[in-house]
Amino acid sequence: MNHLERFQALMSFQPVDRLPRIEWAPWWDQTIARWRGEGLPARLKSHFDVREYLGLDPYHQVWSRPRASGFPAMPHGQGPVATEADYEALLPHLYPPQGEHLDELAAWGRRQARGEVVVWLSLEGFFWYPRTLFGIQPHLTAFYDLPDLMQRMNRDLAEYHVRYLNEVRKVCCPAFMTFAEDMSYNKGPMLSRALFEEFIAPHYRRVVPVLQEMGTRVIVDTDGDPSLMIDWLEGVGVEGVLPLERQAGVDAARLRADHPRLLMLGHYDKMVMDRGVEAIRKEFERLRPVVRTGGYLPGVDHQTPPGVSLAQYREYLEVQREFSVSAVG
Repeated sequence: MNHLERFQALMSFQPVDRLPRIEWAPWWDQTIARWRGEGLPARLKSHFDVREYLGLDPYHQVWSRPRASGFPAMPHGQGPVATEADYEALLPHLYPPQGEHLDELAAWGRRQARGEVVVWLSLEGFFWYPRTLFGIQPHLTAFYDLPDLMQRMNRDLAEYHVRYLNEVRKVCCPAFMTFAEDMSYNKGPMLSRALFEEFIAPHYRRVVPVLQEMGTRVIVDTDGDPSLMIDWLEGVGVEGVLPLERQAGVDAARLRADHPRLLMLGHYDKMVMDRGVEAIRKEFERLRPVVRTGGYLPGVDHQTPPGVSLAQYREYLEVQREFSVSAVG
């Protein structure tokens, strides 16, 4: 099987010759800096280059961001919008022309068509995006204090996504996509189902059908424990979730029992990666029963931390290679 065939079969709950070997999230800057001092060649400039050098499968991510030049740089956690007038003033710096990334996507799409790479697209979701405009704390109160503005932002974003996707589909239909959301934490969702249905669900229902027409798998990237919101997401056409962080108490086996067709990526506990080969192997074995159910691609549950040396990461990769074959045999 080539890379595309393998991914598509796995996500369709069909047999595969082996699991894809991926690190879906780019490594921390601190991790790469450490590895540079431990022999990672300086010539490797992109995360794709690092993946290729380490022998991981070629998965390539393209981000679409709804900001144009001139968007103001803000301190972490703060945003430039406090009123509708602020949003109006910011509009010239939002929603750039639809040609963004199209040449890049066309080139990667040709490679994907040959089975040489799996392309995935990332879009900002309808919880994430208003937070970048309001700031973290004001975003949470805006559901109550500025509901009309919140809805306007998300309507504008949904229309931007639809226009963009209608251009993208002319040159490449990514195998899967992720909505960046981060709307759960270690205790569960950051909003109620009622707020989700009012402010977020309608905009998913606008965009997801376009992705479905493209044949692109729809996955939500949300940290922490998303277990309580899986029903919400499935109700708007979302097919899968990542990274399923073990430190937040996520249990993929329980998710599979409750959601037999849920697509899952991640869930390998990154905190064991510096504890030796046996600990690494034991964590893979914990995942074997879930792998056997299909529709699940194990991988680091959210970026290999800088406490993991390059040598330790190579140990992880060696066990991953063995497991990718034995788990489906």
